[in-house]
Amino acid sequence: MTAIEFKQMVQKEGTSLRHYAYQLTRNVEDTNDLVQDTMLKALMYQDKFADGTNLKGWLYTIMKNTFINNYRRMMKRNTFIDQTDNDYYLDSASHAVKNAGEQKFMMRDIEAAIDRLPSSLKKPFTMNFKGFKYHEIAEILRIPIGTVKTRIFVARRALRDELNTYGKLYGLENVN
Repeated sequence: MTAIEFKQMVQKEGTSLRHYAYQLTRNVEDTNDLVQDTMLKALMYQDKFADGTNLKGWLYTIMKNTFINNYRRMMKRNTFIDQTDNDYYLDSASHAVKNAGEQKFMMRDIEAAIDRLPSSLKKPFTMNFKGFKYHEIAEILRIPIGTVKTRIFVARRALRDELNTYGKLYGLENVN
């Protein structure tokens, strides 16, 4: 197999490599770096690849090992040894600083998604969210209780679909 043929075969696997890299890193920039490192190593060590071997499996193994090595290197770099005698400050939660910036962005997106719901869905959903029971919502809106349940279900489904980015970010993409 020539170097050009091998390079073309490796490039064909680029999309599946990118998906696997994203599963490992959960970050677009790190994904791009990992794919690039994997392809570079594959091209550098082309002579180690045996014809008839599963190329995708070989590339995935290179990627996994590269990811693990990078992770270990990063952990070593970020490790420090505290030689102070006062352990109080290490375990004290009173000195921790919290940043609620991410939650503010998330709440703004959630509120905007709720505002975009049609009023026929938004009203029952917000009432249920505020603690009203199904039968109370049905009585106030003068609609059947089954309709209330359906509208709340449809609203939840629409919000889940619209806010799926946060589900993926927090590992909730398979929640029904």
